[in-house]
Amino acid sequence: MKKQVLVAGGGIGGLAAALGASRAGWDVRLYERAAAFSEVGAGVQIGPNVVRRLQAWGLQQALQAVAAFPSRLQVRNAVSGRELAVLPLGPTAVERYGAAYATIHRADLHGLLLQGVTQGTDAQLHLDHAIDRFADSGEVVTVRTSRGKEVEGDALIGADGLWSRTRTQLLCTMPPRVTGHLAYRALVPQQALPEALRTIQVTAWLGPRLHAVQYPVRRGELQNIVVIVQGPAPQDLENWDHAANAAGLDHALQGTCTTLQDLVRGVSDHAPAGWRLWPLCDRPPVRAADEMARGLVGLLGDAAHPMRPYLAQGAGMAIEDAAELQRALAMHDLEVPLRLTRYALNRWQRNARVQARSIRNGRIFHATGLVRWGRDGALRLLGERLLDVPWLYRGDGAGASAL
Repeated sequence: MKKQVLVAGGGIGGLAAALGASRAGWDVRLYERAAAFSEVGAGVQIGPNVVRRLQAWGLQQALQAVAAFPSRLQVRNAVSGRELAVLPLGPTAVERYGAAYATIHRADLHGLLLQGVTQGTDAQLHLDHAIDRFADSGEVVTVRTSRGKEVEGDALIGADGLWSRTRTQLLCTMPPRVTGHLAYRALVPQQALPEALRTIQVTAWLGPRLHAVQYPVRRGELQNIVVIVQGPAPQDLENWDHAANAAGLDHALQGTCTTLQDLVRGVSDHAPAGWRLWPLCDRPPVRAADEMARGLVGLLGDAAHPMRPYLAQGAGMAIEDAAELQRALAMHDLEVPLRLTRYALNRWQRNARVQARSIRNGRIFHATGLVRWGRDGALRLLGERLLDVPWLYRGDGAGASAL
């Protein structure tokens, strides 16, 4: 008889967990608080380490149909506009790491995972039906849903995001910490922009106390741009998507180069939804395996290790988690708590490393004074060696990178 796993959350992490658990031979019941599956419009970068996992799930064709595949990553000084360094992507990434580097609309990534679950598995998806609390007897885990229903399973995976109720009950942790960084983000049709402002690559602009990233999504038809600045967060942190005033962003970019300011004004003029504001929150890096699994309950993605976006690996680590969960749940000769322990042991150190590197990158990206000059000099001198991240893209512990 198949074992049954209950999954809290229907975002990218929850769907990836459902897909992985189903591939491991488990029955899956997923519970999502929202009344419909949807993802807020924003771009996501997925490195070769993540693309390989999607390929293993048979999603390469679906990815190819919706993603963009930039040929290179360019880093520029946000004040002077000068190019500092370039990392080849495209065929170079495939040759080095066995898979491409992709940029994708978050809703498209969510959609292809949803397609994988609904068309390739027997998972049951329950909308408007969140998991509010659980009880772990050691033999079964019993959850109570937002509709007052009690459901039993052999395991529970909390993939319910930054404000995870599963995590709160499992670890008795404090709320996420406010980073003091704010992300202005927008999506704009490339054809609506002057040709000089369109892009087929990833460009990162580094400036004092801010940086911007632009890249194509949805086969290159849309451009995603994110500008991250330092400042106080809105009070309503759980409602992460706030209306943002383009004038405030213009003010934050005073002193940056004309090219970057022209890009932001062009987006302001042509983005259908305008600029949205995202206050960044995270948690300290994971300290031990038991912060990702205890007993019959495991945590995955942002519920386990929310991270700053300065390594572009938030969604990627959730997908990697799900792939490792699949391997652990398929160990049918082990008791379920041992399977979840194996999952956590194989994931916590890598997640902690990515969290720590993301924090470090934020300091480097936003550096001022002599540190900023040193950063730019190192990029001009060492370029590709600093931008590449072999330990991350290979999925192993080797290598190092300053960015």
